[in-house]
Amino acid sequence: MFGFLRRFFQIRSQAKVESETREKSTEVKYLIVGLGNIGAEYAETRHNIGFKVLDAFAEASNTSFSAGRYGSIAEVRLRGHSVLLLKPSTYMNLSGKAVRYWMQTEKIPQENLFVVVDDIALPFGTLRLRAKGSDGGHNGLKNINEMIGSNEYARLRFGIGGDFPKGHQVDYVLGTWTPEERAELPERVRHAAEAIPSFVTTGIARTMNQFNTRS
Repeated sequence: MFGFLRRFFQIRSQAKVESETREKSTEVKYLIVGLGNIGAEYAETRHNIGFKVLDAFAEASNTSFSAGRYGSIAEVRLRGHSVLLLKPSTYMNLSGKAVRYWMQTEKIPQENLFVVVDDIALPFGTLRLRAKGSDGGHNGLKNINEMIGSNEYARLRFGIGGDFPKGHQVDYVLGTWTPEERAELPERVRHAAEAIPSFVTTGIARTMNQFNTRS
């Protein structure tokens, strides 16, 4: 009798391990990247909105970032999908180095890459999602395109406005938010962060329909 029970539990244990192994081998992985610059002096600048959106999503998911290769890393599971959050530590203009490393290390396909970035061509708080596209003059996206050899990946552009004198773009994007923007920022960031689980669970087309805003 006891021999039968031992054998039963051995079979059940083996079946559980095999099931978990199969599930892991077929697991779909995603890489969500927020672009920005490391360092306290950049933390509240417009150029770091990608970091801020990922921080909001990580907080809502009850997870936290830890130091990893070429950036800060956090992991979340969404409906059976493994989601890796990345805030590159390579500074904005070399973001592609971190993106390529984690895509290769985790074997994440390009269609499962999602990048959050600032955009001066959009009014403050406006969201624009695209399944692919040019870098639009953004150095972070430009470097990612160069490093992975393609611009066919999803990206969420967060509008930061463009109210600056000619020739002062760098000062503007590396500047801090106005008091009015700062008051609205938490809600705008929260809304942008909600696009991440939508992308993972429903895909870019539905997420574009839901989150692209006119103003």
